[in-house]
Amino acid sequence: MGQPVVLVTGGAKRVGAAIVRAAHAAGARVVVHCNRSRGEADRLAAELEAARPGSAAVIQADLLDAGALESLVERAVAAYGRLDGLVNNASTFHPTPVGRVDADAWEDLAGTNLRAPLFLSQAAAPHLRRARGAIVNIVDIHAERPLPGFLAYTIAKSGLAGLTRALAVELAPEVRVNGVSPGAILWPEDGEAFPPAERERITVQTPLRRTGTPEDIAGAVKYFLFDAPFVTGQVLAVDGGRSLAL
Repeated sequence: MGQPVVLVTGGAKRVGAAIVRAAHAAGARVVVHCNRSRGEADRLAAELEAARPGSAAVIQADLLDAGALESLVERAVAAYGRLDGLVNNASTFHPTPVGRVDADAWEDLAGTNLRAPLFLSQAAAPHLRRARGAIVNIVDIHAERPLPGFLAYTIAKSGLAGLTRALAVELAPEVRVNGVSPGAILWPEDGEAFPPAERERITVQTPLRRTGTPEDIAGAVKYFLFDAPFVTGQVLAVDGGRSLAL
């Protein structure tokens, strides 16, 4: 059969890099998508290539460029001649309270979190059908329980949860489609959306009384990609139980 090939969007750093490493450790060849993080993507690929030559490639593309999405998939297929898994991980995240949602914010948040996963999945579907592969979407617990002040992001992630279930029906039986909904894993890099007091409140509110790690999410993605042959249309919360306490 050969080694499976997995494309991870936003795979250069943070949770995406953990997903790439987990897929690679499971024996897959990985295609690391990046946009502005080319340096990090190249370093990650070099690390994985050193461990197993011929196992990691990098593709740079702007997911807000609708015309680039089909090409991204075709380039990923061309890298190794097949595609077995697509992980829609790339995301933008910033506050948009009511009254401050403008067209640019909507295009950015809906574009990365919903439109790109839809059109990437559509482009990947023929290849995934041939491989009897899988799609994993990185959703968010706030797709079901809205995050105040983040209206456009919440709507987009809710749409992604719906897309996960709809694609599971549309692409069955050849392709499985599932989602992973993180809770508090890594705080945003800007440090503004969640100041220290809010971070502490969220951590205390979480039944397991801690934040998760990128590897927690990567483990769930690995399960859906390789170890869940009879699971489709599911969205798994990996949140330390936080969604139970919201």
